[in-house]
Amino acid sequence: MTFYAHSGKQPDRSDWQLLPDHLDNTARLAAERAEPLGLAAAASLIGRYHDFGKYDPAFDRVLNGGNVRVDHSTAGAALLHARASGAMRLVSEVLCYPILGHHAGLPDRTGADSSMERRLAAFRDPIDPAITAAETPDLTPAAHELVARVRGESLGFDLSLATRMLFSCVVDADYRDTEAYYAQLNGRIPDRDWPTLAQLLPDWRRRFDAHMAGFAPNSDLNRLRADILSHVRGGATLPPGLFTLTVPTGGGKTLASLGFALDHAAQHGKRRIIYAIPYTSVTEQAAGIFRELLGDGVLEHHSAIDDEKPAPEGKEKLRLAMEDWAAPLVVTTNVQLLESLFAARPSRCRKLHNIAGSVIILDEAQCLPRKLLLPTLRMLEALCAHYRCSVVLCTATQPAFDSRQLKQGLLLEGRELAPDPEALARRLRRARIVQGGEMDDPALVAALRETPQGMVIVNSRAHALELFNAARAEGLDGLIHLTTRQYPAHRRAIIAEIRERLKSGAPCRLIATSLIEAGVDLSFPRGWRAEAGLDSCVQAAGRVNREGIWPVEDSTLTVFSAPGRPVPREVEKAASTMRNVAARHAAKGGDLLAPAAIRDWFEDMYWNTGPEHLGRKMAESMVSDGKATNFPFRTTAAEYRMIETAMVPIIIRGDAAAQKSVDALGVETIPPAQLARALQPYAVQIPARARELLIRNGHASFHHPQLRGDQFCVLDNHSLYHPETGLWWEHAEYLGEESWLL
Repeated sequence: MTFYAHSGKQPDRSDWQLLPDHLDNTARLAAERAEPLGLAAAASLIGRYHDFGKYDPAFDRVLNGGNVRVDHSTAGAALLHARASGAMRLVSEVLCYPILGHHAGLPDRTGADSSMERRLAAFRDPIDPAITAAETPDLTPAAHELVARVRGESLGFDLSLATRMLFSCVVDADYRDTEAYYAQLNGRIPDRDWPTLAQLLPDWRRRFDAHMAGFAPNSDLNRLRADILSHVRGGATLPPGLFTLTVPTGGGKTLASLGFALDHAAQHGKRRIIYAIPYTSVTEQAAGIFRELLGDGVLEHHSAIDDEKPAPEGKEKLRLAMEDWAAPLVVTTNVQLLESLFAARPSRCRKLHNIAGSVIILDEAQCLPRKLLLPTLRMLEALCAHYRCSVVLCTATQPAFDSRQLKQGLLLEGRELAPDPEALARRLRRARIVQGGEMDDPALVAALRETPQGMVIVNSRAHALELFNAARAEGLDGLIHLTTRQYPAHRRAIIAEIRERLKSGAPCRLIATSLIEAGVDLSFPRGWRAEAGLDSCVQAAGRVNREGIWPVEDSTLTVFSAPGRPVPREVEKAASTMRNVAARHAAKGGDLLAPAAIRDWFEDMYWNTGPEHLGRKMAESMVSDGKATNFPFRTTAAEYRMIETAMVPIIIRGDAAAQKSVDALGVETIPPAQLARALQPYAVQIPARARELLIRNGHASFHHPQLRGDQFCVLDNHSLYHPETGLWWEHAEYLGEESWLL
């Protein structure tokens, strides 16, 4: 019998892909991806056996369109596990996880029916014994590779990361070979080739140098920024590993970190640069700056639209996943980067092997979620230890990741790239944080009335909307609302308008959520911030007198409590800790922007609560005794969530480009990842229940569900989107009934 991996178009099967060809190709491609990781032999073995179950005669009926379910992901794992004995049992388990999970996702070792233990125990081999007997896998080279990727004190975690990397290599290889087969069959070759970072670096560094030379040293601030940049770039020759970059707002941190990354990559042969940012809005801004500065080669990727979902069964054979991050410079969000490193799904993990050998800039590192801190730090450290990464924790308010209280974190002493952060904090002081006590909405409106140019930042979209409506009812001039209710392309236009108003001296009274706090280049004379953590307040203060053109004593960020509006649960601990730190430092002059106050806040937030609240259980969950593994991959993926609230995207057809991309949803030949990237700038994240309500009442729908499934939900009733306030979904049910009555 002839066995096939994928079906073609010809009835005589002359254009069908032979199974041995697919296995050979996948093994070769997986080894190529794993070579820079030192895991080529292990990846080749996994590729060789990932689809071994397609030798089941029943799979031929599947290829013929029969309604037959065939588990083709267990046979290869069962074969390797059965052939292993002694010390090789551990190696076989590491190889089994990716084989078992290359379609459904990495499994847990024990537990559910989908676990490795239960699948192997329940497996009944349907393959001709002669085919199985002809296989002679040698696990010894893979064993040597794995030994070189683990340390005794962190055996389980290191081995689990090697498993993830192998999974990534094989998933990408499998997708690429399948894609190449169908592309050739259909006469179209997808454009997936990027230039390498090494090819681009000479030109990129010249462009960067020319850009920075354009800043004349005609002010104290520009001279200080030039000194910071020179010092930071001087650190590029240091050995790869973990670094900190502590530069207060206004010191040119973004460009300094990019300059370091370019020089460090050239010095040490890094494969790419990954720039991760907490907020989607800032991701868009940074990607735009980098594209303008460097030209082609910049990929912007965040999670506004879930581009991982496969189309309805039978409608898309390629199962094209999200970007594999082969671009030389990737600008992404913390959520996309870090959740991928702990993910189990093939599409989410596909990019991991391309993270190896990267310079990773974690901008606003203080935003790392406290409940996930220890597993996150352990992952970053392991990437540096085993996969040639360099990680820069970049922030204006360096968290105490290397404080004396930290027993399980990062060794950062002597790895600071900035020149004298304490002195920089004094020299770059532009504003003061003052306590405002209780301020209700009328008080905030009154404060804005007395301030032609000012900003108010509150903790929720609902409060921002109500405050904006109250200020509008009072007739305040130059009133602007900025919120994640607005789609990203719209927000960019609003931010441009704000900059123009501030520059020209026109009235500009901004009411916003925290999305403007980190990295958005705005400078107000005064601001107000609802109670939050000191890190958030410091970032908000960075939007006050950013360019230093007003006296520091007049440039205030007033922190207030909003009566009748409880602090959100996720902010409550940070806000109460700030109150305690403010009280302790009141006797010292109450300077909450001083490095000592910021250190106190971080240490109280992180270490005084105990490691059990920092994700220690998750950090220690990957277990191996050197003889077997117990890796709860799927459980960990479900638990490692940086954003707890279930938010889902809805697409707004805000301009001609958005409408064109929505129309393209009906074109079967366009991959979903390409469409998701085009529609990212037009997606608003809303609660899942709110979207269900919009759909149920006819205001939104999934376009082309027969082709795209439930991936692309589009707002059909455009009257619910308002230019000033964004998307209103609160009264969708009432509006639906009203429309029906009319």
